[in-house]
Amino acid sequence: MSDSEDMTEFASIVERIERGEVPIKNIERELICPICKELFTHPLILPCQHSICHKCVRELLMLNHEDSFDAGSECSLPSSPRSRVPSPSMERLDRIVRSGSISSPGWRKGSVTPRITTIHCPGCQHDIDLGERGISMLFRNFTLESIVERYRQAARAAVAIMCNICKPPPQEATKSCMDCKASYCNECFKLHHPWGTPKAQHEYVGPTTNFRPKVLMCPEHEMEKVNMYCEVCRRPVCHLCKLGGSHANHKVTSMSSAYKILKENGQLAEREANEHFDHLFETLQERKSEMLRSIEQSRSRRLNQLKSQVEEYQGMLENSGLVGYAQEVLKETDQSCFVQTAKQLHVRIQKATDSLRTFHPAADPSFDEFVLDTSKEETLLKEMCFGGVPEPPLIDLSNSHVYNKASISWRLSDDHLPTDHHLVEYCRRGAPCEDSEDSGVWRSTDRVYGPSTVVCDLEPNSLYSFRVRTCRNSMFSPYSPEIMLHTPPAPAFGFLFSDKCGFSAERLILNKQRDVVDSVAGMAFLLAAERVQTGSYIPLDYIIGDTGISQGRHYWAFRVDPQSFMVKVGVASDSKLIEWFHNPRDTSSPRYDHDSGHDSGSEDTCYDVSQPFTLLTVGMGKIFIPKASSSSSVSSTSMPSAEPGNRVLPMPQRLGVCLDYEACRVCFYDADTMRCLYERQVDCSGTMYPAFGLMGSGRIQLEELITTKKLTF
Repeated sequence: MSDSEDMTEFASIVERIERGEVPIKNIERELICPICKELFTHPLILPCQHSICHKCVRELLMLNHEDSFDAGSECSLPSSPRSRVPSPSMERLDRIVRSGSISSPGWRKGSVTPRITTIHCPGCQHDIDLGERGISMLFRNFTLESIVERYRQAARAAVAIMCNICKPPPQEATKSCMDCKASYCNECFKLHHPWGTPKAQHEYVGPTTNFRPKVLMCPEHEMEKVNMYCEVCRRPVCHLCKLGGSHANHKVTSMSSAYKILKENGQLAEREANEHFDHLFETLQERKSEMLRSIEQSRSRRLNQLKSQVEEYQGMLENSGLVGYAQEVLKETDQSCFVQTAKQLHVRIQKATDSLRTFHPAADPSFDEFVLDTSKEETLLKEMCFGGVPEPPLIDLSNSHVYNKASISWRLSDDHLPTDHHLVEYCRRGAPCEDSEDSGVWRSTDRVYGPSTVVCDLEPNSLYSFRVRTCRNSMFSPYSPEIMLHTPPAPAFGFLFSDKCGFSAERLILNKQRDVVDSVAGMAFLLAAERVQTGSYIPLDYIIGDTGISQGRHYWAFRVDPQSFMVKVGVASDSKLIEWFHNPRDTSSPRYDHDSGHDSGSEDTCYDVSQPFTLLTVGMGKIFIPKASSSSSVSSTSMPSAEPGNRVLPMPQRLGVCLDYEACRVCFYDADTMRCLYERQVDCSGTMYPAFGLMGSGRIQLEELITTKKLTF
């Protein structure tokens, strides 16, 4: 194969490397200089068609004290059709000559004409004559040099970490975010981690594919590290889970103790499993040996019986003389006598044959009694359960809610075995003085074959306990830890956000399902904020429910994003809504308007008179309780004191509102614990609507049951 064909083949292989079809190391050894053992750098082609780096040829010639330079040669230009490497200067050549290091025959001191030089090729192990021009007569291998450069790029691309966000073709990543578990180029990182947002605080490192968390964090308290192990739930927990969370009354131990115990338990389980299987193997081996021994004994016994029977009949034939008589007849040579005697012999043999027709073997040749049917045993082995009693499930509080019905979800351990079904039990917890038939009595649902179920027929404004257990192979697990859920004080009211009445499409974004609304602090918000210095203020953007209330008691729940700037939640009458939506408010004084902000004081100025609206302020992870007045009927047990510090509470994950139309009263609840946060009178002279106001960035999401328009999950 010629040198050009070799280069073409190499180029083809490099292209396949770039496409990921050929491993890089398959071609690397072909692109390494035999002198320096590195990738070729400016390779030169020797007359033997092998290639060597330019610097390696020069070093080899200098090492052998041989002159390989031609002072009169032209410098090699890349654009020249016969590009050659540049020759050393005359000063360098004269310096070598004057030093006396070159003193071979035929060399005249002061002459600039070098003698014929020779170099040893490491590829073919031959001495190569470079001629009078020396290294200057060697051509530069541009094809090989191009292949080496393409190989370098392919090698870098093979080990490079690419951006996970870029559109094809992706750019090479410059950093990796340990929180997002993704790699980014500079542009994508700036786009997805803007300054002033929580993502800007993410931890980032150099490009990596190892996103394994350095520290295991608590799933319920994202900012806390797990440092304990709950023996009841069999899972790692943090100190907040133990102090006031769902593991407050559970037994916990240190992580190191739990690790040692679990490791020992694993080794013990492995040893016991080996012992159980060894015992099964021994039992099967014993049964196998016993059966083979029975078959061999039966076969020997039958052979002996048949042998005895053969001997018995053989003796009978011999004693009757028939065999001897037949042998004598066969010796008869006289034809007439033989014919006469043969007829008599035939008659006797016929009689003997007739008597053998009633012959029965002394032993049965069949071994059907030793044929095994192991189908049942095989089924039992395949269905054999090694887990014993199933582990108890754990109720998932984040996905369990209660209204008129309760939606209960649970999860099993990560290493659990398949289960047959689950049973959910619930019990109403009444007050000590309450005399109810079902109070304290556990009731069970039907069998559940999934990880969740709906419990019906719950009493309103009641506290219920729930627990779950698992069944496998008719064996029940222990009960899960009990959870307590409080039903709302009234039936759930179903509605969606209205996109018609007063809806501001400029600053509010409503999703297609109309159960989530976002307030965007865009350019319009910025322009409105600029007018604050002139005495104006920034108005709220209102959105209401698409269904009104004109009678009865109703309850609904929702979530407010903790990062929301300011959100107003409550109820308002149709007449008040018309006033809000149609009267301009840009020039009114913020001191006397109900929606002017956290510190306007307007919420406190109107409590002495029953108003056709009530709105509670929520924002920045807090909920602000208005001051209680003498005329507002507020329970002292549910309301905080009038001190400013006590009026600011942490915002619950879920908020609930209950409106009693006939009693003209509205109540606000922590929807997780059903603790009343605030209640007051409201003028229900018209149709009342769930009302929400947003200022700045914020989000409100209705609960799933509220958006279904039906009292079912």
